[in-house]
Amino acid sequence: MIYESGKMRLLPVATKSRGEVNDCYICRDLASSGGILYTTVVIHQHDTVRKVLELFKFSGRTGEQVLIDDFAVGDKHVLVFPYHKERPLFDFYEGESLTLAQCEDICISTILACITSDLPYPILYLLLTGGMLNLSSDGSVYLGYEMDLANMDPAIGEKECTDVCARTLLLLLQPKSGQKATSFYLLEKKVANGSYHRFTDLYRDITIAAVSKKKITPWFLIKLWIKRNADTIIGVLFWISLILGIFALSIIASRFFLGGNSWFRLLFNTFKKIGTESLLQ
Repeated sequence: MIYESGKMRLLPVATKSRGEVNDCYICRDLASSGGILYTTVVIHQHDTVRKVLELFKFSGRTGEQVLIDDFAVGDKHVLVFPYHKERPLFDFYEGESLTLAQCEDICISTILACITSDLPYPILYLLLTGGMLNLSSDGSVYLGYEMDLANMDPAIGEKECTDVCARTLLLLLQPKSGQKATSFYLLEKKVANGSYHRFTDLYRDITIAAVSKKKITPWFLIKLWIKRNADTIIGVLFWISLILGIFALSIIASRFFLGGNSWFRLLFNTFKKIGTESLLQ
């Protein structure tokens, strides 16, 4: 069968998967002479079509950079993505033979692949958990787009996607744990605490902790210490702010109920007179 839109005529040349709600094919565009291949997701369950279209329309993430075309064919809906040769990340990653800097570069590339895809998070989550991260020969990371939409949960958000990505990076850095790699130990701590909610936070941590390419200065070490102990610092600041807030409210209340600087008078004038004798004589 040929899947035809206003600008593409897609002929399946290989079947990647068939599922309850969608099929995945590798297709050639007969309307183009370039022989370029595309990953084509054909959704044949009406309810899933509705959910997917709502995600692309209302989630704020349109997949503009990777969704090449989408169109209806009869009662089916077709999503068209790029196709690149599969090179599963963990099949081609050789962390033991790479330097720490190279491992950290691959980690950064992994995060950027997630961010730049701009896919709705429930779909991105399917790709991340489905092993669709690929490693090119130059060390860059790219996504594959084979997916089973039967497992899609529309409630999945950025937090869940970031957590999966962070756990992937932890596995990538595991071979460097013996080198006391700051990036590994920072990730290990934050992943254990479930601290990651946004990809930008994960990207910032990795780039800050990737010290192998940076000149280590006292200011950098201070920033790194603050980053490592951010949760504790925030907790201390919270309690200090709470105490100062209560102190300020007590001053305001005393001025309102007792007038003037009565709070200070009560505090400091108490000992100016003992019994019937004034200490100011």
